[in-house]
Amino acid sequence: MQVLGIDIGGSGIKGAPVETETGALLAERFRIPTPDPAKPKAVAKVVAEIVTHFDWHGPVGCGFPAVVRSGVTLSAANVHKKWIGTNAEALLTEVTGCPVRMLNDADAAGMAEMAFGAGRARQGTVLLITIGTGIGTAVFVDGKLVPNTEFGHIEIGGVDAEWRASDAARQRERLSWKVWAGRFNQYLQVMEKLLSPDLIILGGGVVKKYEKFLPLLSTQAEIVPAQFLNEAGIVGAALAAL
Repeated sequence: MQVLGIDIGGSGIKGAPVETETGALLAERFRIPTPDPAKPKAVAKVVAEIVTHFDWHGPVGCGFPAVVRSGVTLSAANVHKKWIGTNAEALLTEVTGCPVRMLNDADAAGMAEMAFGAGRARQGTVLLITIGTGIGTAVFVDGKLVPNTEFGHIEIGGVDAEWRASDAARQRERLSWKVWAGRFNQYLQVMEKLLSPDLIILGGGVVKKYEKFLPLLSTQAEIVPAQFLNEAGIVGAALAAL
């Protein structure tokens, strides 16, 4: 089945049609910068532009950087606070004219990796971490998703983890890969204490440069880069729409 997958991020909104049997993108992904401020109607307009770009009339899956329950966004990480309490599924369905399924963006990325990528056929506890404007997490236990974990917002030393250890923090503070990896490794150690994962998958935009920092990380669990890199959110959002 073919589904349009859309990944809403703090810096960009990107999408592409996906073949859900294989996870393959059926066209080059299309990206539009996230509007500033990223209020619901402004973001919905961009999503509608992506739907129009592909002349799409079928189901749409959409990953969003927030807790999402029954289509309602209950938090707002790196987007405007007006999203809190918004029925996002209803809004995007109305604006696009297509049936839209919403879910947490890291959960979407995790679904792609578990179905077709680095987590395929893996049992036990798998932790996927997306590293970009923020830090997103998805947890799977024996292949089943534990939704909306949002462990990127745990506090380490009294500071929100993603404020210190996201890729945005690395760029904002002009950190070397070594210094940033030290911060991120501290975050990983906390996550291992909390979850004792068997496998950690790193995704998000920064993973395109994983060779610069992955050798600097130290974990008890096996740690690998996501196979879908920054396209995992698109593929997983499409899978969720099924």
